[in-house]
Amino acid sequence: MTTDFPLELSVVVPLYNERESLKILYDRLASTLQSASISYEVIFVDDGSNDGSWQEIKQLHADYPPVRAIRFARNNGKSAGLQVAFQRAVGRVVATMDADLQDAPEELPELYRMIVKEDYDLVSGWKRKRYDNKLTKNLPSKLFNAAARKVSGIHNLHDFNCGLKAYKNEVIKSIELYNDMHRYIPYLAKSKGYTKIGEKEVQHAKRQFGHSKYGFSRFYKGFLDLMVIGFIARFGRKPMYFFGTLGLLTFLVGFLALVVVLVTKFSALSRGVPAPLVTDRVYFFIALAAMIIGVQLFTAGFLGEMIAQQSLHRNDYIIKEEL
Repeated sequence: MTTDFPLELSVVVPLYNERESLKILYDRLASTLQSASISYEVIFVDDGSNDGSWQEIKQLHADYPPVRAIRFARNNGKSAGLQVAFQRAVGRVVATMDADLQDAPEELPELYRMIVKEDYDLVSGWKRKRYDNKLTKNLPSKLFNAAARKVSGIHNLHDFNCGLKAYKNEVIKSIELYNDMHRYIPYLAKSKGYTKIGEKEVQHAKRQFGHSKYGFSRFYKGFLDLMVIGFIARFGRKPMYFFGTLGLLTFLVGFLALVVVLVTKFSALSRGVPAPLVTDRVYFFIALAAMIIGVQLFTAGFLGEMIAQQSLHRNDYIIKEEL
């Protein structure tokens, strides 16, 4: 462990209504990491739970010094929880895992080793064998991951949405999460220049308590987020490259079409051939519309450049209590 970090590992656990599993999870975490002689902290992020999860976390904090905790005033989503915990994590390696006991804490020492010994920037878990519903989760997950690999160019990852991951501390400090972008942390890291991304096959257990907090909607939202992050990764700093190019091409197509319409009109007049009014031809209005749209797209590029110089995202979550 380098002297830059007081601990070797920070384990971030975002949760929402997972009271029954928290003590079991912490006991397994502590046993595993102590056996591996890894100094650690566990940061629980309560995302507005209403089932007594916070009371359970407070008891864990009182009984076990490595436990830190953050409580949101309302449910803000997993990305917000990870973002505030990442800001506070002091471990050389930062790992994330879900609180529902479907992620195995016993995987953490190997993830830690791959970061420290093999110098990966991040390592993502891969739940090859899953215990989820095949129709509502497994099949959409395969389609989602295939699309994510194609757009991100990270072809060695099979499970972008796996909650069990490990990162160098500098990696998670370099990115900003918002909306549901936690699924694309590998892509965000890659766009920052952290390209050594590994994968480890991990265990996936059946849920012991409660029920999944995610429905089918997370997949179509995930595809929309993928489009957004793909655009931002390519044009976030230079939106003019996208809007300006598209606007210029659209304007030129409209302008050339307008020239063709006018040339046709003047040619007919010069030969004494009757010709309809330019404004009676549908091509005139199509050309005019294309030119107007081109100007608007070009203007959007200028505005995007101005916005890109400022903060694009504002975190509006409220931390109600912190331990």
